[in-house]
Order: sequence, then structure tokens, then C-alpha cells
Amino acid sequence: MKKFLFLALVFFIGFSNCFAQSHADDALVHIVPEPVSVKAAQGYFQLNHTTSIVFGDEQLKGVAGMMSHLLDEPTGYHLRVKKSSDTHEKNSIVLILNKTPLSEIGDEGYTLSVSPERIVIAANKPHGIFYGMQSLLQLLPPDIESKTAVDEVKWEVPSVHILDYPRFGWRGLMLDVSRHFFTVKEVEEYINEMAKYKFNVFHWHLTDDEGWRIQINGLPKLTDVGAWRVKRTGRWGTFEAPQPGEKATDGGFYTQQEIKGVIAYAKKRFITILPEIDVPAHSLALIAAYPNLSSTQMPYPVWPQSPPRSVDNVLDVANDSTWIILDKIFTQVAELFPCPYIHVGGDEANRSFWMKDSADVRLMRREGITTPAGLQSYFEKKLEKIIVSKGKKMIGWDEIVEGGIAPEATVMSWRGMQGGIEAARAGHNVIMTPWGDAYLDLYQGDPLAEPPTYGKLLLKTAYTWDPVPDSVDPKLILGGQGNLWSESVPNFRHAEYMTWPRAMALSEVFWSPKDKRNWDDFLTREQAQFKYLKTAQIKYAHSQYDAIITGVKGTNDSMEVKLATQMPGLDIYYRFDETNPDNFSPKYEGTPLVIPQGASEIKVRCYLNGKPVGDQINCPLSEVAKRIEKE
Repeated sequence: MKKFLFLALVFFIGFSNCFAQSHADDALVHIVPEPVSVKAAQGYFQLNHTTSIVFGDEQLKGVAGMMSHLLDEPTGYHLRVKKSSDTHEKNSIVLILNKTPLSEIGDEGYTLSVSPERIVIAANKPHGIFYGMQSLLQLLPPDIESKTAVDEVKWEVPSVHILDYPRFGWRGLMLDVSRHFFTVKEVEEYINEMAKYKFNVFHWHLTDDEGWRIQINGLPKLTDVGAWRVKRTGRWGTFEAPQPGEKATDGGFYTQQEIKGVIAYAKKRFITILPEIDVPAHSLALIAAYPNLSSTQMPYPVWPQSPPRSVDNVLDVANDSTWIILDKIFTQVAELFPCPYIHVGGDEANRSFWMKDSADVRLMRREGITTPAGLQSYFEKKLEKIIVSKGKKMIGWDEIVEGGIAPEATVMSWRGMQGGIEAARAGHNVIMTPWGDAYLDLYQGDPLAEPPTYGKLLLKTAYTWDPVPDSVDPKLILGGQGNLWSESVPNFRHAEYMTWPRAMALSEVFWSPKDKRNWDDFLTREQAQFKYLKTAQIKYAHSQYDAIITGVKGTNDSMEVKLATQMPGLDIYYRFDETNPDNFSPKYEGTPLVIPQGASEIKVRCYLNGKPVGDQINCPLSEVAKRIEKE
């Protein structure tokens, strides 16, 4: 085996140096996220029905079996999988663990070498083999994502040598299953899609005001009552309140057995599941089940949308029952989830209810607490002791920094980066997920062409931000995460649409070297990925092709229309005359447009290489006036 490793190393070096990089071959390498090093060579490996998958270590049996399944479905082949020490066999895909670890690549890195004779994926740990497999799948034709056998496809892999490892150890996506419930099958599909782009943490937001989604033995009302609300359809925030006597039929929850199954599914894909139980606020579903846990102790239903401020959705800090139930909940959560962390929320607490509660006020006096934020800090520190007693570490949203952070807590910074900066300066670990750079529920294009939501996060914005501020120790930034809150995501197909391709951009932010990030190059590789998503029947957004419409001040304080795009190479065509633009319409040349007298709307359409792309945007000039750029 050592002899083979030496020969493999010599082969890798020779592979890197002996072949000139070919633009034709390099164009076939469109991996996302961008690897650390890619060196294209000449020739192809031809996958056929006699190809075998060879693994040299029992630890790789699971990955080898998964690879066989992923290759067998679209090719119709039934590739032989075998454990063998003969890892230089021709016409084979060889999976090997390095006997002498390659320090540069760490636990999750890999080398992938493709030649006409064989494919070799080598890594220090099985994680790396799995990520090497994901890169290999992206080197095959897009039909590799087909769920059924595809005829007349040349299953060729371009010769290449890749050295790759991640920049960050935390590369997460969050899915909110409280605001809208997603089935076990849908959650597993989301996890599977994450794995393709080398994410390794699935943050499962299991509880919130609008639904409790996890079975807790001994607390049946959590799922009998807290998991259900009245049915409403339409735009979030416009729904009618629950009516007297109206049955709560919308919702669902996961049994502990189902959760164990999802954990096992994720583990096979080297994804850790971070559970979130959001307290002390966002706890209306918990309070609806057990009304004695709030300061008001009022009986509330679970709301079909964010409850009004008059509804007490915050746990009572001074109530002993609160702590008895929280201990029972977190005991079972800790037992269920192997993840070393538990997320406890901690965001957006309406602390005014505490200030009206005599028991909470007495607690503050006794403990010398002078502010509502200080009382929440007391809550978080007491909760952290419970979490630590279960053998876990606590994560919270950046509000837990206010009033004094719990001693060992990790902060997830969402209200920008400042909360994370403060936590890091205090010596705490941080995961960066600022809403303006990483919230996947925001508009990704012009609101006139998108399903309704709020804010805006363009693909380019997601790609160009960086999780490490200049002013902190980079070692304290564990990584980053994209978050998909589901208020405006009522079904799984829309969850996919909101996630992809922006999560591809984030995957590259979290995995690839900072100095290798290149927007134009990413766009080339990202657009190549669309073929894979389409074959896999994953819904994705085309919003990057849409025009960006704003207003600017013209001469004599008049308004003019400015058009732009996220992507280079797009041609923008427009009309003011109420007709639909095409590539025979006036073309935008970069100079703001003077509005013709009598016009009330501009219609815009983008073209790429002479073909229409994205959506036509019909923008009233009254809307343009709201978008006038500040000087």
C-alpha cells in the first residue's frame, strides 16, 4: 500500500507538470464550489459497464456503495464494488485513505486524479472521499442527475488533477419548518441537495410561534396543540386571526423515530444536523400548549402568522415550571441529536412582558439585574448550564450578546456582522449569517417579477461578501450559513427556488479560498450547473438575468431611468410605449433614459447571446420614483 501511495504521489506531480493546461478541457471543469487547485490534462476516462469501484478501507464501504447507486441509476450499469488492495486496477474508480495524512487537506479535503486509465480519489478521512465524489459527479455529463437510465450518452470524465479542501469547518444552511411544515421526504431531499455543494451543517429550525415540530415524550400537548394552527393561504402578514371555535388543521410534526431517520440520512452525506429550540421568545406554540409558561398566563392559539405584539410569546423567566419543562425538552433533544451544539434561539424577545410581571421584577432585584436585556442574559446563562449538563454546547442568535453573553456560548450573527464582531472580541466562537448577505428568504430579483417576500439579496451580493471581518481573530469565525425562513415559502418547490442558485454562491464563500473567488468565472460554472439542476428536477431561480431598474436625478431635477444587470454580457432592451420589448426594441447603452412625455411605465427585457433570458419586468414610473438613488 505504501508503495502504491508513493507511486500515486509521483503520478499526481507528473500529472500536474507534464501536461499543458488546455482551454478546451478546462472548459469542461465547472465544479461548484471552486476547488483549491484544478489542473486539466489531455484525454478522458470512459465510464462503461465493466468499470469497477474499488475501495481499500472498510470505512469507505458506505461511500463506495452510494457512488455505485448514483452512477448506476442514470447509466443503467451495475458497477461492481469491491474491497481490494489492488488499487491500481485499470478502468476503475479507486477510493483510498492516505496512510500518511496529507496535512494540507485536513479531514475534509481530497485529491481527485482522472486519467484515461483510472480515477483516483484520495483523502485523509471518509469525509474527503465523499466530497471528492461530489466533484467527480460534476465532471460527468448533466444526465448523471437522471433518476432513470439515459441511452446514448458518452459517460466521459475529462482528465484532471484536483487538490481541494475547505476554507471553513462550518458550512451551513438553515431550513425553517415551523412557519411552514415540510415532510420528512422533503427535508431529506433538501439535505441531499446541500450535499452536492459540500455543505456540512443542516440547521433545523424546529420551533417557533407558528408551530412546534418535534415530539417530546411526556409533553404531549406540544404536538397535540402546538403543532397545529388554522389554515390560511395567501401573503404572510395579511391573514385573518384565528376565529372562535375554528379548528386548527394546518401543520405537522416529526416523531423522534422520524428524526432519528433524518439524522441517519444526513450522516451518510457527512452533514451534521443542528437542532434549534427557539426560546425565550418565538415560543407561542409552546405557550399555546402550556399557557402557564408565559408572564400573562393567557390562553392563546397558535397563530397562522407572526402574532401581534399584544400576544405574549415569551417564556416567563421567574417561573419554575418554565425551567422544569425546558430541562425535559433539552434532555431529549440532547439525546436525539449527535451534534455537539444545540441552538437555543434567543432573538427578538419582547421583554416588556417581564417588566409587568411582579415575579420577574423581584428576580431582577434579587440578582442585581438593572435592565430587561440583563434579565435575558440571566435566562441565557441559566439555560447554558442546562445545555452543558447534557454534554452539549450552546449556540444563540446575536441578541444573546446583549446584557452579557453566557460563558461558553457560540454566537450566530444575523443582524449584520457587528454582533459577531463583539462576540469574537470577547473570545467567543462565531458563525456569520448576516441577513443582508445570507438570508435566502429575501427577494433575489426585482419584486415586480418575484413571488412576494421582503428585503433583497442578489446572487452577486451573496457571492461577494466575506464572513471574516478585518478586526477579529479569524480562528474564532467557525464559518458561515445561509438561512431560509419560511414565512413566504409555503411549499418545497419554492424552498428550492429560493435556495438555488444563491446557496451555490454561499457554498463557494464557505469552501473556496478567498483569493480564488471570481464573479465572472463563478457565473460560467454556475450556469453550467443549471443543466444538472434541471435534470435533477430541482427548481431554481433565473433572477440573475433580470434587469435592475432604478431612478436617478436628471437635469432640472427631473427623473431619469437607470438600467443595470448583475451579470456581464447581457443586453437590455426597453419600451416606454406599453408594448413588450424584444431585441428589435431600443437597447440600453449605459446612459440614464429620459422619460418621454406621457409615459407611465417602462418595460424591460434582457437578452444573452441574442436569446431572451430571465423575466420581462413591467415597472410603473411611480415605482421608479421610489427607487431614486441617493447621491
